[in-house]
Amino acid sequence: MNEDTFNTSVRKFLKKVGITSQREIEKHVDEAVRLGDIQGNESFRARVYLEIPELGIKTEIEGEINLE
Repeated sequence: MNEDTFNTSVRKFLKKVGITSQREIEKHVDEAVRLGDIQGNESFRARVYLEIPELGIKTEIEGEINLE
């Protein structure tokens, strides 16, 4: 295994996950505020699932997103 290739690949994947997730969250929060469905001062529980079947990884990551 090439450690540099592995680390670079993992970092690229995590960057893609992070950027895509942030864009989706921002898009939906903006839309919900615009429609009046939320006020913009809420907090939301968030959950992400990571699965890599070939490695037997199936894990859940939870956190909270605060708008204020």
